[in-house]
Amino acid sequence: MPRFAANITFLFTELPFLDRFAAAADAGFRGVEFHYPYDVDPAAIVSRLERHRLTPVLMNVRAGDHSRGEWGFASAPDRVETFRLCVTEAIHYALAIGVKQVNCLAGAVQGGGDIRASEQVFVRNMREAAAQFADFGLTLNLEPINTRDVPGYLVSNTRDAIRLMNDIQADNLKLQYDWYHMQIMEPDSLADTMRLLLLAIGHMQFADAPGRHEPGSGQIDFPALFAHVDAIGYQGWLSAEYRPSGATADSLGWMANYLQE
Repeated sequence: MPRFAANITFLFTELPFLDRFAAAADAGFRGVEFHYPYDVDPAAIVSRLERHRLTPVLMNVRAGDHSRGEWGFASAPDRVETFRLCVTEAIHYALAIGVKQVNCLAGAVQGGGDIRASEQVFVRNMREAAAQFADFGLTLNLEPINTRDVPGYLVSNTRDAIRLMNDIQADNLKLQYDWYHMQIMEPDSLADTMRLLLLAIGHMQFADAPGRHEPGSGQIDFPALFAHVDAIGYQGWLSAEYRPSGATADSLGWMANYLQE
């Protein structure tokens, strides 16, 4: 049976951040992930994790202000020092909280930018970051993101992700496979891609497409894909990273057949 985690940056936003841990546990989740915990004392997060017996699954390297078009600094030629500081910060928080996997957003290439130059910066930065993460037993993730939601995003499909991962050449670098983004960029191939890239995938997330709401609100056949990840032997977490169309509690009907004991 799949192991489900709640992305509490997206779910239970009716509550203050630290109260979302209890809500996730009460709903039946046994793991949680969150994007940017940097404004919260790590000790407070650890306290909630321990109190509710939750596993911290994933967090992100700081990626800037999304509303201003910032989607990570890893590929920006003029933000190399910023990226290095963000990596150091992420390692500190991951170790303090107990997170083993950290996602790093590649960033968007602004209009007129040199894609090849951005890729070269990205490869150098990620190679350096992966080496630092490896020193502490941490995994660094690379996530393709669709260009409908983030125009110009550097890594928007699995083909480019694998090509860049081969250039980076780091054993602790894994593909973060988000069903929502890939349904938009590579429709009708989710099951085949998961099977073909299973050894490269370190983490999976999901939301329905095209609206990024809960399972059952769009095009994706979730029961079939949940069964598929079991059948192909995926051992990681499946994180619910969707925007509920209403209250979070009302969006969890998809989970009824998978409640974990």
